[in-house]
Amino acid sequence: MFDVKLILSNPDKVKFNMKNRNYTDFSPVDEILSLSERRKALITESEQTRARQMSRSKEMPLVMKNGTPEEKNAIKEELKELSEKVKSYGPLVKDIEDKIDKIVMSLPNMFADSTPLGKDENSNVVVKTYGEKPVFDFQPKEHFDIATTTIDFERGVKLSGSRFIIYKSDMAKLERAVMCFMLDNAAKNGYTEIVPPVMVSRETMTGSGQLPKFEDDAYKTTDDMFMIPTAEVSLVNMHRGEILDNSVLPIKYAAYTPCFRREAGSYGKDMKGIIRLHQFNKVELVKFCRPEESMAELDSLLANAEEILQLLGIHYRVVNLCSGDLGFNAVKTFDIEVWLPGQQTYREISSCSSTGDFQARRANIRFRRDANQKPELVHLLNGSGLAIDRTLVAIIENYQQSDGSVKVPEVLKKYLGGADRLFL
Repeated sequence: MFDVKLILSNPDKVKFNMKNRNYTDFSPVDEILSLSERRKALITESEQTRARQMSRSKEMPLVMKNGTPEEKNAIKEELKELSEKVKSYGPLVKDIEDKIDKIVMSLPNMFADSTPLGKDENSNVVVKTYGEKPVFDFQPKEHFDIATTTIDFERGVKLSGSRFIIYKSDMAKLERAVMCFMLDNAAKNGYTEIVPPVMVSRETMTGSGQLPKFEDDAYKTTDDMFMIPTAEVSLVNMHRGEILDNSVLPIKYAAYTPCFRREAGSYGKDMKGIIRLHQFNKVELVKFCRPEESMAELDSLLANAEEILQLLGIHYRVVNLCSGDLGFNAVKTFDIEVWLPGQQTYREISSCSSTGDFQARRANIRFRRDANQKPELVHLLNGSGLAIDRTLVAIIENYQQSDGSVKVPEVLKKYLGGADRLFL
């Protein structure tokens, strides 16, 4: 959640942030300023009324002792009115604070100074490349033309509708192998493996920043529960409402889960194959850290995600997202884009982001440096380590052979019983 103090102290900076995130309506900022002024005025009136009440209460014994009947009745009536008026301010102030909170929930996070300005992905900056594009002595195919018999699109649609699929045989085995490999690598890098719920409450979705903005993209049950769009939602909220001890930071979690998104507005080639699904699998990495360590921990998180592709021997690039392409929660984001020979293009396979204290403020997650200091908001980071279905695509397309089979990357062989080839 946005820090209201920043809006009050520097509204122009907040509007600049919104403008460079492609927002055109800045009235929420102005409305917060107006509501805050009204809140301040009500609090002042309340304090003045309370002071008058206390002053008259001190005078009452003398009036009751020496005053005329009219004076006695007058002070009783005045104190009654003052008491009722004092009580009336609480609900008025609370109503304004609720309105401010609702508006603040709609405002995106402030992006980092190191985030390039731009409207869309065309302004993203490539900051790193790894490896070389593979060279083939034949025309490389797309993944769905290679794993044809092991991705059952027709029965997936029969069971659940469009953009749901069934893996079987080698594809199912490869999915499991990649998942185990990613989790083992995360454990090696100090992440604690978690198996979280994939159905969560509205409070949990709100705490991670998914609601209210992304409610239309979420799968919701009739009793107001939500299927998670990413394990980040569950992992972030594990410490909701807690004050963490300084000694436990940073906390690092990794989780494999199915994820659910409506993915509205996707057309063309994304509708074919397994690039964009309503249900997909992912290993998510989440960190809780001290504010001053946030950017260093982001670099480390990015390196952990990159390591998967490096060990798989697959060419990729790292992109620093511009302000207009940045996610709602993010302070700064690096995307990892993997090369897909069949499509002759790069595709995002991981987004690694720092959200600063944005999610921690929503979920009220704090830490205490020592017993004598006030609690502070932690900083939160998240990243895909990696999106499994897209990793399958990358392996299939980069390791395809002229006979239609796919060579198994060395690091995956132990998870596949030593197999050298798949899709034979």
